[in-house]
Amino acid sequence: MLRYRADIRTLAFVSIYFSLTAFTWVYFEQLSWYTITALVIACAQCSFFGAVITHNTIHCPIFKNRKMNILFQVILSLTYGHPVSSFVPGHNFSHHKYTQTDKDVMRTYKARFRWNFLNQALFFNVVSFDILKWEVRFALDMRKEKPAWFRQYMVEMAIVMGIKVALAVINWKLFILLILIPHQFAVWGIVSTNFWQHDGTDKDHAYNNSRNFTGPILN
Repeated sequence: MLRYRADIRTLAFVSIYFSLTAFTWVYFEQLSWYTITALVIACAQCSFFGAVITHNTIHCPIFKNRKMNILFQVILSLTYGHPVSSFVPGHNFSHHKYTQTDKDVMRTYKARFRWNFLNQALFFNVVSFDILKWEVRFALDMRKEKPAWFRQYMVEMAIVMGIKVALAVINWKLFILLILIPHQFAVWGIVSTNFWQHDGTDKDHAYNNSRNFTGPILN
């Protein structure tokens, strides 16, 4: 049912995320502090993978069947803690359409600290409120223009927030450690990636408006 065989790896990463999180949650009391530390880092990294997969799947859904893609979006939303559908307004209809211009809510020149390390580290904090405002405005518009998209967005939001609240009630300490921290790392990572891909590039050039990194570890 996959459009591309390479997406077997996509499904594997998603499965690893849920497996690591569930294992650490269930056996937490039996694990040493250094094992827990390693597992939390691994959960955070796999949550970031989920955010990257979210980026990829809104450009190119992995299944041939539309219903399977809808279901996968719900599952994928749980890997990085935010509705997959919400990636569309800020990324597809703002960032890609108006890359690095004043209409791009993720334009990198919003962050201009003297120390460039802070620009990279705090870029997410600088642009996150604008991204959220754009998301809410887009969702309200789609409520009438594209009700099917809006319903999908609301289903993803309800499931993500419902499960988060349930886990926080069950064990708030484990929730912070295994859910909140990895999810925050994931959204920080995927938004911050935008900075080193675009900052200082030529926004008016057909190809030099971004940097591309390829390799066996990072692509």
